[in-house]
Amino acid sequence: MRRADRLLQIIQILRREDRPVTCARMAEELEVSERTLYRDMVSLQASGVPVRGEAGIGYVLEDGYQLPPLMFSESELEAIMLGARMVEGRVDEDLSRAARDVVAKISTILPPALKPALLETPLFAPHWATPRPHHFDMADLRAAIRGEREVQIDYVALDGAKSTRIIWPFSIGLFPDANMITAWCTLREDFRHFRTDGIRKMTVLETAMGQRRSRLFHLWKKTEFANTGDPKRRSGARIAGVK
Repeated sequence: MRRADRLLQIIQILRREDRPVTCARMAEELEVSERTLYRDMVSLQASGVPVRGEAGIGYVLEDGYQLPPLMFSESELEAIMLGARMVEGRVDEDLSRAARDVVAKISTILPPALKPALLETPLFAPHWATPRPHHFDMADLRAAIRGEREVQIDYVALDGAKSTRIIWPFSIGLFPDANMITAWCTLREDFRHFRTDGIRKMTVLETAMGQRRSRLFHLWKKTEFANTGDPKRRSGARIAGVK
């Protein structure tokens, strides 16, 4: 992480919390030493960021340090909070923390009259059953999708069948009983869905996928809903240009 990015993340951590945050805690989240964090705090204070506190006790970000103003309607704020609540506990800790960060960022720039629409919205999303533990880091998978990299997986299907495959993942779906990856499978030369709890090992490869992620998603939709629009009645046709 670049130092400039780390300084911005420190500000966000302080904005997220409503109590003093120690350098030890921030250092653990950012995966740097406490000495580095202390130097960063000095740099932030010297640059005019209103950070108050001291070593061993913790730091807080004083009121008045805000993001550029944004305007949201009450319905937009409810949608943001509902989306954040749906994400928490359904994917991985990194994405859950990102959802909380979004809410914290927005709440700091809202006028008092609009804050209840975000923080006290009566809309909730069920967590369904407790997700089964993963044998890999979902954050690595999301990074592979963003970077359009091939992924090798050791997979165990619901019927117990085992296989090793190289896939081109382009989508993750959240369902009541499992999270599902949609990908082009180079073994089957077709689109396939994989339960994340069925992946026993995952390796992100250096090789790029054979198609852009957006192109794969478009082709998948075209194939899944060919002719009838019913995903249960697939045409079974292979996709030209995807090999």
